[in-house]
Amino acid sequence: MSENSTGPLNHRMFQADADILPGRWVRLRTLVVLRWAAVFGQVAAIAVSIYVFSLQIPLGLAAVAIGLAVIANLVSLAVFPKNARLNERDATGMLLFDTLQLAFMVFLTGGLHNPFMVLIVAPVTVAATALSTRATVIVGSVAIAATTAVADFNISLQTQDGVAVLMPDLFVFGIWVAVVTSIGFVGLYTRRISSEMRSMSEALLATQMALSREQKLTDLGGVVAAAAHELGTPLATIKLVASELVDELDDQTDLREDAALIGQQADRCRDILQSMGRAGKDDMLMKSVPLVTLVEEAAEPHADRGKALEISVVSHLNDPTDEPVVARRPEIIHGLRNLIQNAVDFATTTVWIEIDWTRTEIKLRIIDDGRGYSPQVIGWIGDPFIRGKKPAQDKGRRREYKGMGLGLFIAKTLLERTGARLSFANGTEPYTGRPHPREKSGAIAQVVWPRTTGGIERKPVEGGLGENIPFG
Repeated sequence: MSENSTGPLNHRMFQADADILPGRWVRLRTLVVLRWAAVFGQVAAIAVSIYVFSLQIPLGLAAVAIGLAVIANLVSLAVFPKNARLNERDATGMLLFDTLQLAFMVFLTGGLHNPFMVLIVAPVTVAATALSTRATVIVGSVAIAATTAVADFNISLQTQDGVAVLMPDLFVFGIWVAVVTSIGFVGLYTRRISSEMRSMSEALLATQMALSREQKLTDLGGVVAAAAHELGTPLATIKLVASELVDELDDQTDLREDAALIGQQADRCRDILQSMGRAGKDDMLMKSVPLVTLVEEAAEPHADRGKALEISVVSHLNDPTDEPVVARRPEIIHGLRNLIQNAVDFATTTVWIEIDWTRTEIKLRIIDDGRGYSPQVIGWIGDPFIRGKKPAQDKGRRREYKGMGLGLFIAKTLLERTGARLSFANGTEPYTGRPHPREKSGAIAQVVWPRTTGGIERKPVEGGLGENIPFG
């Protein structure tokens, strides 16, 4: 993937984000602020317990527990920069400290008879959101162990008169079950959601970079086409004048050879521009192209990869001149190219691209003669980072082409931005898992655009860039 016109800066920004994401999700300041909030909350709870509810609290031990949290915050601020991001080991250590500090406070104030015991779920939630599964399991296990410990070993709450404040054993057991269940459920639920959001974020980053790459290629093709168009007349004039000089300089051999060389170099410039302009097609096709031409451009990089590409029009409209002219947008080209790449990667011999249009919609079907989508995967197509074991027969099949990864997700995301609807199916039902060469029995990817105002269609362009401006 390459950068766009602001490429180096954007690439460095993307790379910096990529370096931060895997291991340094948590800002130290965030955990410090949360710990200060916990300290003030614990002080307030102790004050209310003593002065409002007349409970006996071991103030000396409670002051030690709260003081440890204060010291930990002050040390963190002194050791680390204010804008530091913690690696996983440091963040896990801080969350374990918070878990054990809260468990110690609950031990001093009645154990599971203290309703604030539910706060032990908070560090687990932070770990599940920002850290790895391993770190989440460690913090969650310590939280469950601490909850179990303070259920049996604790200093009971007592009033000023010495009356113990106790709940029935059934309620205590219910609170233990509720806290342990909450740790497991909240941890698993939060971890699952954060993993999906992280995968989606990384996939969208890859999509943005892929679109930047395609935008650069499209812009480059347009520049080359424009250069070829604008330089065509001057080169033709040079060629004409050089030919006339060759005819008039028969008696001056040296000058005649120089004139002939000028003509040859003009021809060479013309050939170079024509070759470079292949990606840009004709200059009139820079911004809009006939639908078939767009599909051919998207399929061109995969035409020589050992699989037959058959592009056909199956429209039943009577007027052949009704072929839609569509916007030559980079997201359309790159999205279709990724779908075609996926079909070529897994086809046995042939990929068919069927182009159809009606008065209400434009439809493309990309079909291969491979094994098709497995039932376990077809429902998840289009989601980022589909994982699973690859069958033995697939090993080594993709070595011939280094794809950009996330192909179907990127294709789906880019094409849906243009208003398309995508669907995926198999050519044969029920699924057999066996290829049928030269038969449309493999995977089918269908793309449908509505023919509405503001869609991908454009009015046919005539005259390209216009006439060259004469000079002199």
